Amino acid sequence: MERESSDEDEDRENLIDQNERPGKSPPKHSTFHIDDFKNGITGNRRFSFNKRFLFAIFLPLFIIIVYFSTDIKNLFQTRVFDLKFDASINRLRQSELRALYLLREQQLGLFNLWNRTFATQSNFTAPDSMNSSANSTDSSTALHDHFLPLSSSALLEDIKSVVLNQINLNKQIQQVLLSSHQSGNFLDVADNVTDPIPYVGVNRCRKVEQNPSQRRTIEWKPRSNKFLFAICTSGQMSNHLICLEKHMFFAAVLSRVLVIPSSKVDYEFSRVLDIDHINKCLESKVVVTFEEFVENKKNHVHIDRFKCYFSSPQPCFMDDEHVKKLKGLGISMNKLESAWVEDAKKPRKRTVQDVIAKFSTDDDVVAIGDVFFADVEKECVMQPGGPIAHKCKTLIEPSRLIMLTAQRFIQTFMGVNFIALHFRRHGFLKFCNAKSPSCFYPIPQAADCINRAVERANTPVIYLSTDAAESETDLLQSLVVLNEKIVPLVKRPARNSAEKWNALLYRHSLDGDPQFVIFSVCSAAPADAEALFDFESSLDAHRGRSNLLRSSAAVRLPPPSMIVEAMLDKTICALSNVFIGSSGSTFTDDILRLRKDWGSASLCDEYLCRGEVPNFIADDE
Repeated sequence: MERESSDEDEDRENLIDQNERPGKSPPKHSTFHIDDFKNGITGNRRFSFNKRFLFAIFLPLFIIIVYFSTDIKNLFQTRVFDLKFDASINRLRQSELRALYLLREQQLGLFNLWNRTFATQSNFTAPDSMNSSANSTDSSTALHDHFLPLSSSALLEDIKSVVLNQINLNKQIQQVLLSSHQSGNFLDVADNVTDPIPYVGVNRCRKVEQNPSQRRTIEWKPRSNKFLFAICTSGQMSNHLICLEKHMFFAAVLSRVLVIPSSKVDYEFSRVLDIDHINKCLESKVVVTFEEFVENKKNHVHIDRFKCYFSSPQPCFMDDEHVKKLKGLGISMNKLESAWVEDAKKPRKRTVQDVIAKFSTDDDVVAIGDVFFADVEKECVMQPGGPIAHKCKTLIEPSRLIMLTAQRFIQTFMGVNFIALHFRRHGFLKFCNAKSPSCFYPIPQAADCINRAVERANTPVIYLSTDAAESETDLLQSLVVLNEKIVPLVKRPARNSAEKWNALLYRHSLDGDPQFVIFSVCSAAPADAEALFDFESSLDAHRGRSNLLRSSAAVRLPPPSMIVEAMLDKTICALSNVFIGSSGSTFTDDILRLRKDWGSASLCDEYLCRGEVPNFIADDE
């Protein structure tokens, strides 16, 4: 307002005739002055100046009145200010929530260290009687505590690693809290401060300590003429492998030989699994192929008892099409019956005694249907090495050819120190957004999580197992940076005759079969092999959602080459120093099982962006 008043005064001064001066009277003229005619002309000029003078006065007054009556300033500025204010509040809230989560992680980590330090001392003198017998049913026993017992040197390294992880968490908390108060250019104050304890000489991502002697196991000593016919229908390859592993446990409990499904109704397991390896590990014929089973029965295959573990949504978790295919193989069977009321959407916790009571029989050949969702002695089944006593690291593992090919790939492209990332994207947007919280992260947020893992593991390269489009992986690659250098994301290259790391697969005809049948009804086939084995349908069912069963008529088996490539991906990931998986993916779960059984699991293994909520979530359809 002061400025507007001064402008008005200047305008007034400019409108006064240059011959007039403030404080002086105008000069007097004689009545008979000869310039009267000129004075008349001067008077007309003053009249025009007076109109301009009035216009100059009323225009600012009009503007002032309009300004105060309509509040134009607030009209144009309020919303912008509110948007900035709301964005600031939202950013502050997110930072606080993230900081609280990290503080909670830090607290739990320190408590865990405190408890382990004292618990270790008592475990050094623990009697052998603490080892549970094969018939033990104490499911509350800590079966997968990989840290106890530790030697004194291992305990010291464990303490160092945990303390440094807490220092790193503290640094993250500082950065999160600082980010909520920053505007404009990012200034990371924490980067300007030297860490009080250097990381040199400490392996922050060392292998998880295991103690095989603490395993609870059951002996698998089958009767040679008693068989359990394995049937797996839910989801794809990873689900079927988990189903097969649980069938092995049931076969051990019931003292039966397990029959591997035919490739005409299931995957050709012989391409990707070392079936002979299972028998060698138990030094007995505990597993037979379908062809061996048919030969044993002299082509008269009959399932004497078809007692279903699951009664709903369909008996034995099988659709009519799968039953028809079994009969098409020349298998006869009695009517399906349910052992109990059991819903695959809400499976109950069961014990070994429950299984023995319901499924023990003298019939030669029995089947219990798909058991992927069965919850029987979960702690025992999930322990490193599995629930069955054997002399190997794990029973279900990739074939020797796939293992050698994975090792040759690592020697060619990766080296000894690398992170493996399973970055599941196909179908995951819809699947994750149906969960609370969602597990589908925007690429920049995912890159931030990966960068923290790379910094912690101090690795120069990342193996990327993904079904994501190139538009996503290209952006991800540009954002994965450590010390201002891009960390390469390596994917398996297309077949090239000049490269010899994968020659074993092609030499032994594992590169595919021209007569395979692929997705006849699916709306869109995934771009990457691993997505075929991890369908959201079975995962949805595992969390009580609809669309439980994928009909075998709707989804046909993928080409053998894709099955082999997927198992190759799993093997490479399982051999990495550090593994980052996708939460909710059975493909990831199977990799974690292999790492746990092989002893390659790391203290830095985690799910991508574990504990974080996606910073943006799309609305439902």
